Amino acid sequence: MARLRIPFTSLSLSLIFVFSILNLAHCKTLKRDVKALNEIKASLGWRVVYAWVGDDPCGDGDLPPWSGVTCSTVGDYRVVTELEVYAVSIVGPFPTAVTSLLDLTRLDLHNNKLTGPIPPQIGRLKRLKILNLRWNKLQDAIPPEIGELKSLTHLYLSFNNFKGEIPKELADLPDLRYLYLHENRLMGRIPPELGTLQNLRHLDAGNNHLVGTIRELIRIDGCFPSLRNLYLNNNYFTGGIPAQLANLSSLEILYLSHNKMSGVIPSSVALIPKLTYLYLDHNQFSGRIPEAFYKHPFLKEMYIEGNAFRPGVNPIGLHKVLEVSDSDFLV
Repeated sequence: MARLRIPFTSLSLSLIFVFSILNLAHCKTLKRDVKALNEIKASLGWRVVYAWVGDDPCGDGDLPPWSGVTCSTVGDYRVVTELEVYAVSIVGPFPTAVTSLLDLTRLDLHNNKLTGPIPPQIGRLKRLKILNLRWNKLQDAIPPEIGELKSLTHLYLSFNNFKGEIPKELADLPDLRYLYLHENRLMGRIPPELGTLQNLRHLDAGNNHLVGTIRELIRIDGCFPSLRNLYLNNNYFTGGIPAQLANLSSLEILYLSHNKMSGVIPSSVALIPKLTYLYLDHNQFSGRIPEAFYKHPFLKEMYIEGNAFRPGVNPIGLHKVLEVSDSDFLV
């Protein structure tokens, strides 16, 4: 007897979706996550609490999931996979209970008023891909335990009050693509080990108290193979621009403004094929700008004011402040 074959139609997809929703609704939320979110609820204040109704963050009966909380089904249970509570003026220390949400892939608490340090328990969130804590008042050192978050692709720590050195353990994040550290109080040198990150596209360490030289930063052979944007502006970097910088063949933006760098500009830098924005202003550079820069097919802007270049050296392009929003890279 021939079997009846039912075509896989949009109706079939709809039924699968409905059954998935029903399955999610009837699963119990893992007690660990319920406990953690209720602890967070108790600590965040009324601005969040009014939207978090019920005891189950993933929803219970007719109650929907809590705002900013995303849950997924794992076996017979629901777990919290995303927590996004931003721009609601949360005041107080970083909620340590967050580090018990072991299935989190995204943690976004940006644009609040969180204070104190990031707890070292942050290293427990092994599945975390996006950590966004920018625009808070977080303090103390960046915990080296962040280097244990092996799945991390986006790390946003800008616009806080972090101090101390950039932990070299950040070089242990094999999938890291975007690293935002600007507008803090970081000191010391940028660990050259960051150059071993094969997927790093954007490194912004501007507006800190960092020292050192570009030569030290790129001393590892084959470093920064995917780096497109390098922001080191408003620090205390010294020395010159080494010719080896041309080995960063993916570089598009080089932002060195407001440092204490000196020397001549090597013509080899003009060989970086996609270099588009070059900011050299307010340093102590001297000599001439090699003619190759003026013939570069992609170079749109080159800022040179506030240096000791010879007369007749001209900038390139219209001078405007280059600002790249964090949201341009947040996915």
